[in-house]
Amino acid sequence: MSGLADGNTGAGKVRVAFDEAALAAWLSANVEGYSGPLTVEQFNGGQSNPTYRLTTPTARYVLRRKPPGPLLKGAHDVLREARVQTALYGTDVPIARIYGTCEDESVIGTAFYVMDMVEGRVIWDATFGEVPKDERAAYFDEMNRVIAALHSVNYQAVGLGEYGRPGNYFTRQIGRWSKQYLEDDLAGRLPDMDALVEWLPTAIPQGDETTVVHGDFRCDNMIFHPTEPRVLAVLDWELSTLGHPLADFAYHAMMYRMPGDIVAGLGGADPVSLGLPTEAEYIAAYCKRTGRTEIANWDFYLAFNFFRLAAIFHGIKGRVLRGTASNAQAKERAEALPRLAALAHEAMESCRLG
Repeated sequence: MSGLADGNTGAGKVRVAFDEAALAAWLSANVEGYSGPLTVEQFNGGQSNPTYRLTTPTARYVLRRKPPGPLLKGAHDVLREARVQTALYGTDVPIARIYGTCEDESVIGTAFYVMDMVEGRVIWDATFGEVPKDERAAYFDEMNRVIAALHSVNYQAVGLGEYGRPGNYFTRQIGRWSKQYLEDDLAGRLPDMDALVEWLPTAIPQGDETTVVHGDFRCDNMIFHPTEPRVLAVLDWELSTLGHPLADFAYHAMMYRMPGDIVAGLGGADPVSLGLPTEAEYIAAYCKRTGRTEIANWDFYLAFNFFRLAAIFHGIKGRVLRGTASNAQAKERAEALPRLAALAHEAMESCRLG
């Protein structure tokens, strides 16, 4: 995640260094109202794209950059993140303001963008244990509202008609992540993943829809108001594109099945005892907000998303082995890959039996 908030993210020593004087000069020339001197700290979050807090006497900003070193084609396109956030700013989707983008790699070594530092808190635990029990359902309803709002945006009207290819989302995504998985020889192969690569293209449901999709919509990729059940900014748009809204929503609702030590998830806990809506209630709320009566083929959407996340973790494992991972959690995620692949395989079997 981007790490725009203070409380739960942590920022400190710069681990992926760059020429701070060159950055300060660029900020002076490109960010309205900027005035130094500049202090730079790196957030602990953001294992994919290194993320920094920029502090001046009068303002604070966040910088997101591509990681240094060799990268897979199309990966870590931070300028794409900036583009979608700029387009969505002012809609019903809470977005941090983008102040500027830089394609010139001579400034700090890679492309980057600078956005507003949104003050609030990140909820890392999907059980929302730090929130009073009687308030937790309101936080879940707010997340539900925001993802429904995203899928209701007229992407052509906000200038995102060219942001991706409408239609055939599952075919393209399955192909993309399968190819990335198969090509990363250093990270190795897993039988569960091989089975999914073979099965998924044969099981795509009929029908198609296109909206802007976030691609990584989780509670820890949002900044919440410090005390209210309100999302102030959705973070980490690296995986966003034009795609199928049910793929995006199922990835988010996968938290009901996801062990909390892999990514933010309930780990099979009883949501009612936690003061949370059930999975069925959460799906129903999304359907009501988006004008649906139900979501058929739910198991397929879950199988696809577990596979997709496993493929992402496979890529993280490759970066760990290459020494280009920028986050301490990357090694833990790489180690969780076999378990995540098994969850993907279990969802596939459930779909086949269903």
